[in-house]
This record gives sequence, C-alpha cells and structure tokens, in this order.
Amino acid sequence: MTEAHPLSDLGWTRGYTDPAWIRRFTSAGRELSPTRRVWRGAGRPRDLPAGGDGSGLDTVPLPLGGGATVTLPELFAAAQTDAFLVLHRGSVVYERYLHGTEAHTPHFNASAAKSWLGLVAAVLAHRGLLDREAPTTAYVPELAGTAFGEARIQDLLHMGTQVAYGRRPFDKSIEAQRYFAVIAPRMRPVDHNGPATIREHLLTARATGAPGTGFRYENGNVEALAEVLRRITGLSTSALLGDVLWSGIGAEEDAYYVLDADGVEAASGGFSATARDIARLGEMLRCRGAVGDRQVVPEAVAAGIASGVPDGYPRRVRLPGAPLTSPATLSYHDLWWIPNDAHGSFMASGIHGQRLFVSPGLDLVVVHFGSQVVSPSVPAVPFARAFLGIGAQLTAAVPV
Repeated sequence: MTEAHPLSDLGWTRGYTDPAWIRRFTSAGRELSPTRRVWRGAGRPRDLPAGGDGSGLDTVPLPLGGGATVTLPELFAAAQTDAFLVLHRGSVVYERYLHGTEAHTPHFNASAAKSWLGLVAAVLAHRGLLDREAPTTAYVPELAGTAFGEARIQDLLHMGTQVAYGRRPFDKSIEAQRYFAVIAPRMRPVDHNGPATIREHLLTARATGAPGTGFRYENGNVEALAEVLRRITGLSTSALLGDVLWSGIGAEEDAYYVLDADGVEAASGGFSATARDIARLGEMLRCRGAVGDRQVVPEAVAAGIASGVPDGYPRRVRLPGAPLTSPATLSYHDLWWIPNDAHGSFMASGIHGQRLFVSPGLDLVVVHFGSQVVSPSVPAVPFARAFLGIGAQLTAAVPV
C-alpha cells in the first residue's frame, strides 16, 4: 500500500482550484479560526426598502466590451456566486443567495476589507489624528529597518512599498500563501518554520526599492497600517472599525475578524460580514457619508474616495492577477479601486469575487460575494463592466 504524501490532505496543496473548498473558508471562518466580533452597535438596523423584485434583470444582456454580453445567471455561474445584492436609489431591486448562503450569513470579504481600513484611516487623518506624510516608525518604532517602517503612511495607503520577505525574491502568489500560513495554522505546510504571527511576518520585510516609486499590491502595507491605527487609538482593529463605521451604518448583524496567534486581526483580508450590511456601508458612501440626517463619515472623506491619486503614484494600475498584457485602466486611492468611469464609481475588491461597487452617478450600490476559482485556466469575470450595465439599465427604467 502506498503511503499518502504528508501534504496530500492540506489546504496548502489545494490552492484556489476547488470551489467547494474555497466556499468552506468563505462562509465558515468562525468554525475554523479564532475570531473577534465587530459590534453592530445598539441602534436599530437601517431599513433596506424593497424597490421591486428585479427579476427582469435576469434576462438583460450586460455589455462586457468588444460586443460580448453576459446575463446575471451566467455571471453567477462563472463567478461561483454566493450572494448578490443591488441597491438603486437606496432600495433593494435585486437580491439572490446561492450555495447555502442566506441573508444573515457572514461571508468572507477577503481583500475588499482593505478598503474598510483605508476608510477608517482617512477618517482619522481628517480628524487630525493621523499624519499621512509621517513615516510608519513615528507610530510603530519596532518596524524600523523594515520596508514598512521606512515608508510613509501615504505609501501604505497606496501600495507604494517595494518589499521582499525573508530574503526571498518577491512573488505575489507565494507571499500570499505564506501570509495565509501566518494567520491560518491549518494552511501551514509540514515543517513550517516561518513567522507565526502578523507582527513577526512584518519584521521580515526588507525594502527592495524606495517607497512611493511604484505600485505593488501587498498585504503587509495594510497590516502595518492597521498596527499604526491601533497605536493611535489604543483600540483593536475590531473595536475601531465598529466605532468609526459599523455601529453607524445601521448594520443588522455583527461582523468579525479572524485573529492570529497573538490575537491580532488579519486586517488585510480576514473580515466577514453579510451582503446586506456591506450594502448598507456602500449606501452610506453613496450618500456622501450620511445615513439619513446623521453624518457617519465626513462628507469630504466619502467624496474624496474617487477624487484622484496623489502625486508620485501610478495613475493607472491593474487588478491583482490581471494579465500583464491587459490595459491598466484602474486607479488606486486610499486602498480603494477607481474604475475612472463617467459616474464617479469606486470599488472594494477581493479574491474569489468579493466586490462592493458604488456608483454615485448611477445611484447604484452592488454587492457580490463569491467562491470563484483562481487559476490561469479560468477566465476572470469583468464585474465592473457588468455592474455598470446594471446601473445603466436601472437608470433608464426609473424616471428621475
């Protein structure tokens, strides 16, 4: 009898190629890892009024460019969709849950959570508590000598560091796996002897170029920023997000963060929440930071998300994993993706198809949660174009 390879039953070897395995992690974080609650606050949930069943959207051909179109059911199949919700002018016009996901099910937000932290940082900077031009070591002296310690806060917010870990040449997919090994012991390979906590991981980062001279999408920027915000406020990331955002949007459910062995939140992607509550977050931003007559986020912060990229950073970049031959059409500002369309849209984006798309000009908020395979052999789903098609359809159908 042949003995099984010691790695054969580990998630590390499955990678991102099995939708059922992916879905296990996107929907069951509390069952697999230690977590910390992000409290919804003591207020009543904000109503999400129904604005129609949206069934007509199922048959609308949504343009993808080059004459290609897709229907929503086709998009759901291609993206292994778990939840999809559309708000138009503040009302729910379409809402679907698949593969056992329900309206009350918290779902992994992945790297879309980077944008939530970027929003918190922008609010603290607006309040004068965070200096964007200060070096990270002004707040976290222990990071001196690392790629993140010598960078400015502004560099962290714009993925402006050039970094390599553990003296290895930088490879995004390998570093992503090693980051997961830090926060998820189940995903560590046999004989793993690398960092066991986020802070240990950050201390292995060395600069390979001057900060502020390029764009490299890397989790460490966000984890370093999260540590800065904890030092400034004295709060955990969960408590801080709850205080600044979650308790103000009228959330219906608590959210949560996955924790490392030190009890530190995985700020760059370990956040889970329901689709309806992420829609509430998006609607607050569409309304320039307000929920009714209450200003949750300063109007200048909400309006500034899509306002442009600071001098010194690339004006156009690609989503992670996009082919190098594809055009660089997006901008990146304060950990948000900017499509540069005619409607002032902005987007939070995460692996496996997590999206919050806010388009003020189209009065549109779209939430997509998925468990999509990540593989060179599986075509990427052009979400932003499909979302804009939905917005155009709804705007044409509803009188101003």
